[in-house]
Amino acid sequence: MKEFIWPVRVYYEDTDAGGVVFYANYLKFFERARTEMLRCSGFEQDSLIAQENVIFVVRSVAVDYLKPARFNEQIDVSAKIIENKKVSLIFEQAITREQDTLCKGIIRIVCVDAKSMRPKPIPVAILEQLT
Repeated sequence: MKEFIWPVRVYYEDTDAGGVVFYANYLKFFERARTEMLRCSGFEQDSLIAQENVIFVVRSVAVDYLKPARFNEQIDVSAKIIENKKVSLIFEQAITREQDTLCKGIIRIVCVDAKSMRPKPIPVAILEQLT
């Protein structure tokens, strides 16, 4: 799939006392970009639970913090699937400000049964649309 880009404004609530984005909030930005990527592809997470009985959970994260994002800046959060398997997807994600990469990460997402929380194959329609 092509790279998905989601523009974000850094709010005061995203920052620490120094006006710099708090490190854990980069993960929130990554999560929201993946959610918006799904939404733009026609999949709402609440509908996936109701209709397919699946949810996506984070299995692992590797993040590199390179430069700070600051209060009131406009940043872009990208999401790109770099590997897909029967029950998991690996995303390459980055947060950029103009030409500068501020943060980058590799996130493994696993599809699980919404009730049992056991791994479950990713619905074919999702794979066809996203990959």
